[in-house]
Amino acid sequence: MAMTEAYIVDAVRTPVGKRNGGLSGAHPADMAAHVIKTLVGRHDFDPAAIDDVILGCLDNIGSQAGDIARTAALAAGLPESVPGVTIDRQCGSAQQAIHFAAQGVMSGTVDLIVAGGVQKMSQFPILSAFAAGEPYGATDPWTGCEGWQARYGDQEISQFRGAEMIAEHWKLSREDNEKFALESHRRAVAAIEAGYFDKEITPYADATVDEGPRPDTSLEKMASLPTLIEGGVLTAAVASQISDGAAALLVASKNAVDRFNLTPRARIHHMSVRGADPVMMLTAPIPATQHALKRAGMSIDDIDAVEINEAFAPVVLAWLAELGADPARVNPNGGAIALGHPIGCTGARLMTSLLHHLERTGGRYGLQTMCEGGGQANVTIIERL
Repeated sequence: MAMTEAYIVDAVRTPVGKRNGGLSGAHPADMAAHVIKTLVGRHDFDPAAIDDVILGCLDNIGSQAGDIARTAALAAGLPESVPGVTIDRQCGSAQQAIHFAAQGVMSGTVDLIVAGGVQKMSQFPILSAFAAGEPYGATDPWTGCEGWQARYGDQEISQFRGAEMIAEHWKLSREDNEKFALESHRRAVAAIEAGYFDKEITPYADATVDEGPRPDTSLEKMASLPTLIEGGVLTAAVASQISDGAAALLVASKNAVDRFNLTPRARIHHMSVRGADPVMMLTAPIPATQHALKRAGMSIDDIDAVEINEAFAPVVLAWLAELGADPARVNPNGGAIALGHPIGCTGARLMTSLLHHLERTGGRYGLQTMCEGGGQANVTIIERL
């Protein structure tokens, strides 16, 4: 049996809400239901044909617990026969949701999947699931794990430490990082003013536009902030913002495209995921991108646009140094430093923006990658059709 292609038929997202912003009063399942409903409502097929709803979401406690993908599918009004599954590959969860959707389609076992992610960080801050373990005597994944401690000891495991280690290893100064952060805001503000995100956004609750970008920020303002750790070079200005949001994509087989008269907008050209040092944590996009390009028989110059998540400025700066990509093609409309990073949603937000950017600019190939907890990185290459 020949492997079928996996196509992206559509992609939509909420605005990214800032902490305590326009989405902070919404239930996270309703946020996800809104993008699912919008996505499905644009096409003329029986929603019972959807084989699964796969969503990324982290810190699955409270209203994010109990398989939010299933809750959101039902809240969106999909038939009860349509299932849902929630996955956690840390910050890459929604990108992994797209991979699982495409892999299911390519295997021939499913034809139509809604893939995406949701996160409400205003209510559930990053690592809130760690804190939720306190009454049960455990507040992190590593303490007391004999195999982990035998391998890595009891050293601090945190994204902040990892980001500082990258800045030190690649000799990235505070000024290097702050110049990068300023450019992220500049590009995001310019994209919003030009209406570049209008087609991909469906307003929800009190959010109509991405709330994170700061037109008034400056190197002088950034220079006045305290560093995240004593003796470090990084500040909050060069880190991704705490955010709320949801995004969803419709992934379909050739069979579904033909049967429901759908128009594919992109083809999944390559997908892979790799691991690296879990202590430095945030460097995996480098070997993962190298691996993906090699597997795809491509060079970085074949890629018309890159979306790499700006968890911290040094993540992208180190990647640029090692991959030799043209910085103008990388996060061309700003990244998470300006636009925000609703962790379980970001993988789908990036893919939605990447697809629309390729369509607007006439680019052919787009590559997406992001650093993830545990020292991992997904890479997806899409071809615009």
